Amino acid sequence: MAVTEHPGHASEIALARAADYDAVFTLGGDGTAMEVAGALAGTMRPLGVLAGGTGNLLARALGIPFDPRRAVPTLLGGDELHIDLGRILGAGPVRHFAVAAGVGIDAAMVAETPSWLKRRLGVLAYTITATRAALRAVLSQEFFHVRLTVDGEVFESAAAAVMIANFGAVLNDRITFGPGIRFDDGVLDACLYSPRSLRDATRIMWRLLRRNFSSDEAMLYRSGRHFRIETQPPRLAQADGELLGMTPLEIEVAPRAARLLVPRQPRREPSRPGRRRP
Repeated sequence: MAVTEHPGHASEIALARAADYDAVFTLGGDGTAMEVAGALAGTMRPLGVLAGGTGNLLARALGIPFDPRRAVPTLLGGDELHIDLGRILGAGPVRHFAVAAGVGIDAAMVAETPSWLKRRLGVLAYTITATRAALRAVLSQEFFHVRLTVDGEVFESAAAAVMIANFGAVLNDRITFGPGIRFDDGVLDACLYSPRSLRDATRIMWRLLRRNFSSDEAMLYRSGRHFRIETQPPRLAQADGELLGMTPLEIEVAPRAARLLVPRQPRREPSRPGRRRP
């Protein structure tokens, strides 16, 4: 066992010690898990994610028990998944995400949720802050202009939120980001939400809860391999609950880069890589 002492330390530990073990487990938040997932990419060492943070988005998405005493035997007796990762491009160290990166309401949620509320309420604290941020954005018209580029195709709009998603749902599948989003298909999915009124925002949330993704002028979806988000004015960005700094944000997919231990999965047909939606 090793305890991390600073940002980036989890990656250093994994690189130095992973070869000595058949699998690596992390106990912490999504940021720690993603540091290790990036370090293990290409090593064929599987990663077991144990929930030890506030949001625990990845553990929730994979159905991993929150109690480590249940999670460890469940993962060791379960299956392995090879999933895509998002790779954040820039001048600094390479960072990865598994669930989603975004700008707007989700980044405000991460930045504005106080530590004391997270300790007291857990993931519910994020829900409260996200609701408040969404209402503020709509009622105060706190929109931003976004230029979204997906594999060279450009979209421009006023927006309240734009996300690059790898998993299609969060909070135990209560909220679904968009149609047909899968974590093992070799692409990521841009989700652009552009409400102009409280009525638009209410309709968007209702559709996300009901998984209704029929055509809507306030919702745009595009799959791709390379993304760039530019905003005016610059906006704070996040990935899997970790703040990244200000836009622009550039992302590419790392197909099937992470090998994860997961609870035993129902059998299904494999994804076809490189899926595209019109």
